[in-house]
Amino acid sequence: MMDKETTTTVSVVYAQSEMLLKEVYLFERIDVCAGTEAMKHMKCIAFLRPIRENVELLVQELRNPRYGQYYIYFSNTVNRSDIKELAEADDQECIQEVKEFFGDYVALAPHLFSFNLTGCFQGQRWSTAAFERSVQGLVALLLSLRKAPVVRYQCNSEPARRLAEGVSQWMKREAKLFDFRKPEVPPLLLILDRRSDVVTPLLNQWTYQAMVHELLKIQNNRVNLSQVPGLSRDLQDMVLSEDNDEFYSNNMYKNFGEIGSNIKELMEEFQAKTKSHEKVESIADMKAFVEHYPQFKKIQGTVAKHVTLVGELSRLVGAHSLLEVSEVEQEIVATRDHSDLLKRVRSLIGSSKVRDIDCLRLVILYALHFDKHSNSDLSGLVHLLKNRGISETLLRMIPAALDFQERKLQPNDKFSADNVRAFTKKVIKGLKGVENIYTQHVPLVYDILEDLLRGRLRDNAYPQAYAPSDSGSILRYQDITVFIAGGVTYEESLSIYKLNVANSTVRIMLGGTCVHNFSSFLDELRAASSEYTRSGRRL
Repeated sequence: MMDKETTTTVSVVYAQSEMLLKEVYLFERIDVCAGTEAMKHMKCIAFLRPIRENVELLVQELRNPRYGQYYIYFSNTVNRSDIKELAEADDQECIQEVKEFFGDYVALAPHLFSFNLTGCFQGQRWSTAAFERSVQGLVALLLSLRKAPVVRYQCNSEPARRLAEGVSQWMKREAKLFDFRKPEVPPLLLILDRRSDVVTPLLNQWTYQAMVHELLKIQNNRVNLSQVPGLSRDLQDMVLSEDNDEFYSNNMYKNFGEIGSNIKELMEEFQAKTKSHEKVESIADMKAFVEHYPQFKKIQGTVAKHVTLVGELSRLVGAHSLLEVSEVEQEIVATRDHSDLLKRVRSLIGSSKVRDIDCLRLVILYALHFDKHSNSDLSGLVHLLKNRGISETLLRMIPAALDFQERKLQPNDKFSADNVRAFTKKVIKGLKGVENIYTQHVPLVYDILEDLLRGRLRDNAYPQAYAPSDSGSILRYQDITVFIAGGVTYEESLSIYKLNVANSTVRIMLGGTCVHNFSSFLDELRAASSEYTRSGRRL
């Protein structure tokens, strides 16, 4: 028995077939199970968030129990008053166990987690619900990993400061829970603000995982292709898990160009196995076929899945001129050659092949980088968007993006607009001699972590909100958790993966309120701008 959120938490870690192997035969949601028949011969394992709604539903369940025994596990700390209420409702003494099992987050990969929250900011502040959920999720993460970290935050960000203080207060209040054996170097929780890097969630992507999320959307490691015509039902809902899909695990961070050749190799392997199974003439042949049939079927499913995915990605790339769009995106963030880029952006906006969403993407990137340029023609580009028929709702995302970046960035800070451009120019070496012009952009979180790993992250820019009593001065952290308030991207996940590979003695985890693509980031901008408008700006 689970709730909506714990169902997600479990489903990204275990397939239903794996649960069946552990003798779990029935799955139900606590909020939709009323009226189902009693099965007193069965035991019920409840894994629930300790929120008021779930406690009330459990009380109702225990007053009229449908199962013989109940083992109740809460995904975070639970109030004693709630435990007392459950005990009072358990007249038939069905409860066998109540425990706190800290899993109040979605583990998407060994180095990536999310809380599946969008629209975290209201104006310049946290939304109350998103703030409380983020504190609870981070506390559960730390407790599940048995970490009592130093907590640092981005000094120019009020949301980062408030979240760091919220987690720190919880750690102090629940000091006994955080009384773990202390490592020689304490772990670090570093809290950043999405506003520091608005560019990363705006870009088209060209590595496999990030590209699938950008163009098709990955939700809790699943891809829904029901909108693609002509697909069989078993290909309309796909699971992308690096644990259960060797091809995906080996290729999720590869460039799209490499995926095509690797798909071809997978096809050739499958065809070779198919031919070997065509001749079943003897008992030995039959035995070999039966023994290898599960693996054969698995390869068949993998081939069908990835051929379908890559085929749909290729169709979208060709149909909507995404190579041309992405090249201009990368040049906008890499150069100040304004006049040539302005012509190319105008040309793409005038193309019927380019999607409205990509035209908007280009204009937002142009606005972020050339809004203050002496020859900026932002108003002209907005006029072209209006002529395309793009709605006022979407057009409002342009000033919303400018607000989102500029409102929180202080002058002379590392993350000021000029320094963002300077950093981008530094990491993008120019187009000449670059292996792939479409994957040049490097997220700012990569630069921050490189400074941290080299002991160069300034204390005044990233002050401490909490430190274990005996932590002292630390120059080299070895266990780092980075959390970005406002959401992360799969491009940033790739950066963390690369840092982990390059630094074998360091373990870095990345988390965020959600994992963005461009569409979800527009939702984030919309929520953040709902209570805040740019004074005096007209587009």
